[in-house]
Amino acid sequence: MGWAIAGLLAAATLGLMLWPGRSPRGTWELVGAALLFGIAGYAWQGNPTLAGAPRNGQAQAAPFDEDMAKQRQAIGERFGKAGQWLVLSDGLGRQGKTQEAANVLVAAVKQEPNNATLWLGLGNALVAHGDGVMSPSAEYAFRKAMAIDPQAPAAPYFYGMALAQSGQLEGARKIWAPLAARLPAGSQLRAELEQNVAMIDSRLGGQGEGPLGGS
Repeated sequence: MGWAIAGLLAAATLGLMLWPGRSPRGTWELVGAALLFGIAGYAWQGNPTLAGAPRNGQAQAAPFDEDMAKQRQAIGERFGKAGQWLVLSDGLGRQGKTQEAANVLVAAVKQEPNNATLWLGLGNALVAHGDGVMSPSAEYAFRKAMAIDPQAPAAPYFYGMALAQSGQLEGARKIWAPLAARLPAGSQLRAELEQNVAMIDSRLGGQGEGPLGGS
């Protein structure tokens, strides 16, 4: 039933888009890609073969991570134009409105597509909305941030953290180890990353169960 509804909505949207005079031809590709992205996200996160059931989103929302917010600011968030969006997103996150918090940053990256800080914020917001699970959309946002500003440590740091918290330890190690190697010797962030990499190596070897993803 879920697939049928999704298909009907997509068909209706495309029909309206293609109706003469409704939409410029140049927007067809963009709208079509958005539809495909939305359906792919539905298939990944939802279960279209099950009947719908009411949910209390407020009751199920994970608590806002204040320590994470402070850590983001300390490592690399620059409060200018990006800061206004991030403050608004964090405010919604504190209310348990994780979907709205992510949507704010989706709008932000549309306005400023070359802002690495906003893409990083979007990645973190999507991970929070997924209760700590790394979604394809979150991974894309982290990688986009790293591509825009490859020298900044914040994006690979939080990307590795999200991977580790999702149980993708080898992936986290591949991100964190080279980041640690290029940070100044004796820096607090390098020491933390080296400790996390050592814990990953220990855990993958079956020797340890220490926490990962932060000091």
